[in-house]
Amino acid sequence: MGEFVRVETAEGIATIRLDRPKMNALNRQVQEEIAACARQVDADPGVHAVVLYGGERVFAAGADIKEMADMSYADMAAHSAVLQDCFTAVAEIGKPVVAAVTGYALGGGCELALCADIRIAGESARLGQPEILLGIIPGAGGTQRLPRLVGPARAKDLIFTGRHVPAAEALQIGLVDRVVPDADVYTEALAYAATFAGGPALALRAAKQAVDRGLEVDLNSGLEIERLQFSALFATEDAKTGMRAFAEKSRAKFTGR
Repeated sequence: MGEFVRVETAEGIATIRLDRPKMNALNRQVQEEIAACARQVDADPGVHAVVLYGGERVFAAGADIKEMADMSYADMAAHSAVLQDCFTAVAEIGKPVVAAVTGYALGGGCELALCADIRIAGESARLGQPEILLGIIPGAGGTQRLPRLVGPARAKDLIFTGRHVPAAEALQIGLVDRVVPDADVYTEALAYAATFAGGPALALRAAKQAVDRGLEVDLNSGLEIERLQFSALFATEDAKTGMRAFAEKSRAKFTGR
């Protein structure tokens, strides 16, 4: 457990909780603590799904500008690799990850939400990549993950203008997947994550890897990734359990083996 980021686990669901008042600014320490928590929940066989949460007021307002302001090119060339690695650790959690977005998710906060598989936002949430207004561009995946999610034209609009996107528009363009009342964001995220508790962990990991890796390659290569993942699952106990339960018209009890 870090100073500003901690893992809270209950009933197979882990919450990676950001808690750096007032706005969860993502300085280097927070970034490294996020990565450590991501690796912790990924390695924990008792965790079946993960929720990213910044609290009731704000998800994460972005990078710590004061920390970056005096950095040189050489400084940032080194730090940006660490920054991307920290966020990639979240994207590579081999379990379903849900971002519970309240308040602002801007800059690095938006990029962190992009690392999740599903984004549930409150009605008053605002998302965006405002780095252009500082004379820079997104550096933690925004120029890469955002166009893969909403398409290049919409991503360029958000990145070029730096505007804040309200929750309703974010839902319309696919930047978030569900909008709920502000007070219900975390509860809804937990409820969705809970649907994977007791599920076939190896199949869920394979499905996530097949989709994510497939987006990085041409169709034929993606189909090969899928074929290999699909075939490998036939060596698992869960596959035998699931198909046996289907034949017997009973509920499968998966063990993650």
